[in-house]
Amino acid sequence: MTEKTIVVDALFESRSASLLVQTASAFGSDISVQLGSKTANAKSILGIASLGIADGVTIKLTANGYDERQAIPALEQFFTLRTPYQAPTPAAP
Repeated sequence: MTEKTIVVDALFESRSASLLVQTASAFGSDISVQLGSKTANAKSILGIASLGIADGVTIKLTANGYDERQAIPALEQFFTLRTPYQAPTPAAP
């Protein structure tokens, strides 16, 4: 089992949550996010949304499985990068 405690220093919004779930789902490990006494499956959009993650809170990422050491750093970025998600700019016609 691999765990990492992180202070959220990012704009965590619905798009961030969606990308987090998508990224977590690419790993075979069981992955969870804990905020206070609540824990959610990192592969569940409803679970992540129910945590109410905000800037400045402390969370704990936990991964358990064959690719756990790769999963934690891949997910950490969603909570530590200050740049919000930006949709690609469409090409001019």
